[in-house]
Amino acid sequence: MPSYGHHAHVSIFGAVDVQQGDVVFHRASSANAETFLDFLRRLKEKYTDRFLVLVLDNARIHHAKMVQAFLDGEEGDAFHFIFLPPYSPQLNPIERLWKWLKDEVIANVFHKDQNDIAQSITRFEQYVLQHPDEVLSRMGCAV
Repeated sequence: MPSYGHHAHVSIFGAVDVQQGDVVFHRASSANAETFLDFLRRLKEKYTDRFLVLVLDNARIHHAKMVQAFLDGEEGDAFHFIFLPPYSPQLNPIERLWKWLKDEVIANVFHKDQNDIAQSITRFEQYVLQHPDEVLSRMGCAV
């Protein structure tokens, strides 16, 4: 369920496997079509030989020509995009992950500098990667 959260010039792409609770994070200095493609390639590396259905919002970068060209090419065979209706973030479980990130990392903590924020995000990512069950229950996808 890709999406990205912005804070202090850090863009984070993320996808949640809603069956296993596995999360893939990808940080970039900005969110654009190019960094989104880096993220797609990273997903493809992690899930080789899998067909990946991604639920996306209608952000412009998800519709970029460059992304379309990727999907039309050989690499794109591994992906199918499902676009949510406009203004319906509540339909995408990953929005709950971004809220959790904001509550944990951004809202309740005073950060000295950008490096400090980056370290908090790293701690959050590590926690999330080690707790797939909690991810699923927070996503509302628990079995």
